[in-house]
Amino acid sequence: MAIPPANGDTRRFLPPKGRVTGFGGATMGTTWRVDLVVANESAPAALEARCAQVLDRIVAEMSQWEQTSHLSRFNRLRGGQWLDLPRGFAAVVGEALAIAEMTGGAFDPTVGRASQMWGFGSEAVTRAPSEGAIADAAKAAGWQRLAFDRAMKRLRQPGGVALDLCAIAKGYGVDCLAAVLEGAGITSYLAEIGGELRAAGVKPDMQPWWVAIEEDESANLAPLRLALSGWAVATSGNSRRFHDFGTLRLGHTIDPGSGVPMLRGAESVTVVAESAMRADALATALMVMGEDAAQFAREHDLIARVVTKRGTGFAEHLSPRFAAML
Repeated sequence: MAIPPANGDTRRFLPPKGRVTGFGGATMGTTWRVDLVVANESAPAALEARCAQVLDRIVAEMSQWEQTSHLSRFNRLRGGQWLDLPRGFAAVVGEALAIAEMTGGAFDPTVGRASQMWGFGSEAVTRAPSEGAIADAAKAAGWQRLAFDRAMKRLRQPGGVALDLCAIAKGYGVDCLAAVLEGAGITSYLAEIGGELRAAGVKPDMQPWWVAIEEDESANLAPLRLALSGWAVATSGNSRRFHDFGTLRLGHTIDPGSGVPMLRGAESVTVVAESAMRADALATALMVMGEDAAQFAREHDLIARVVTKRGTGFAEHLSPRFAAML
């Protein structure tokens, strides 16, 4: 059991009036759900419609599966061309580049070609790419190649770069759900997209929003639950999303330096942060860092839990701020 410190307006910890209800649906190739406390019985229907509308907008802007999305349009541009970005897309690109710089490129939003070649994109793949194709994809990638005009909200295609925002867009979507709820005056909720979560307030019985950290069943680690209120949490791992090439099973986490799925990275990473977008991206970066992730989390004062393989078993590494929650 882990209890993060109080974060935000302490009035959120007063017992809310109303009952717990919820709604959800499908988005970004996974599911989304909101649980919330409402006093007005008619409020959930309008909120559900607004949440669905916001998520549809994110897909229309950032999905590689939608050929008309802004992301797909950017990936088709010739070198030197600029694309004007919607406000939300620009915010995600700005955060993605900030995390890329912070992590020394362990998080890199330009690994789209490599992700596609290894079967984690919009097209079906039946065989591993050639060494030449891998080298070409790695050469074309590199977050430093992107020119982002933050003031004008536009991004320049340097030539051959394929954006992939899968490791940050779900977290951004969770933050957008939270913004919809808080804009409607909801002070107690749990928002989730594909395992990325953000919560605020407490339930009418004064219980927090408890969330279980997803684990690989073979890890044989003690179950962990978080009392999530005023925080977001993201867990990244390769046990649920992978691709088989003959007898070789490769997880979806791509090493930006080589363009190859990680073979010696972490098994799973959980990050707690004030925004789900930041937690989502940092969890991916720490996955890539592998055995160096725990030290990075300590040096950057992150709330993180890193699980790595040790012999035939697993080892759990907690950052000081994460350990303090137990």
